[in-house]
Amino acid sequence: MPVMKTLSSPGHTGLNPAPCARSERRGTSLMVGGGLLLGTLGVFVEEAAQHPLTTVLFRCFFGALALLLWGHLNRRLPELALRGRTLLVAIAAGVLMVANWGLFFAAIPLTSVGIATVAFHVQPFWVMAMGIWLLGERISPRRALAVVAALIGLALATGLLDGAATGRADTDDYLLGLSLCLAGSLAYAAVTLIAKLAPAISSFALAWWQCAVGVLLTAWWPLWHGWPAAGPAWAWLAGLGFIHTGLAYALLYAGMARLPTSRIALLQFVYPTTAILVDWALYDNPLSPLQAAGVLLLCLALWTVRRER
Repeated sequence: MPVMKTLSSPGHTGLNPAPCARSERRGTSLMVGGGLLLGTLGVFVEEAAQHPLTTVLFRCFFGALALLLWGHLNRRLPELALRGRTLLVAIAAGVLMVANWGLFFAAIPLTSVGIATVAFHVQPFWVMAMGIWLLGERISPRRALAVVAALIGLALATGLLDGAATGRADTDDYLLGLSLCLAGSLAYAAVTLIAKLAPAISSFALAWWQCAVGVLLTAWWPLWHGWPAAGPAWAWLAGLGFIHTGLAYALLYAGMARLPTSRIALLQFVYPTTAILVDWALYDNPLSPLQAAGVLLLCLALWTVRRER
């Protein structure tokens, strides 16, 4: 998932509350729509049934095309002309994002769509840890408590503590999947930190360059190992780019521009919640009561952290 920076909204001036309220309702609808789309991402990965690097390549390729179309329609293509330090930053972010997507896609078949998505969403705490370690940022008692709560929530959500995961044919694979997903979230946290340190790069430009770098880094894979067989797999892979990178992010960008930070933080949980429900409905992977409690605890902790930003 490309890093998205919160965009300020000129509507929050307090001078005209009616248009402001309409703008916020519109922003909420857009963000919910984007989150619902992202919640189906795991389905496309599962149904395409390709190697993670093949999946990354196609998401990057079709995603870059979709973002180019979006940028053209919104007259934002000049933002892609990066040079010097900003170009190096965008390339570094792209390399890390390829690692993030590859690890996340590899984790889904080893765990499940819902569990992988939940585990992935611990990345804000990696960002916090990096900020403390690398930038010397201080952590408030409230955030420290949120970290503890999130770790407990994650432990419960995995199902390892109540035996919910032990019914799988290969528990070692399940643990490997969790490890891959946590490593992917660490890579994504590094991208977030890079975006924070390079505010001159817009969210659109950073997302497009991540896709472009992804194509360059993974194009060799199908040339060496073969292309997907003609048929439905191509449609699922194209959907990852056009739907989950182009359309979803266009909705999220537009929604963020109309909303305050606290509302954005809350609405970002539409994505993992949808993924859990989709996993339950399509693949018969319901959460146990203890797992559901863990997901709720993790979401509350993440919301606390994001609301303070």
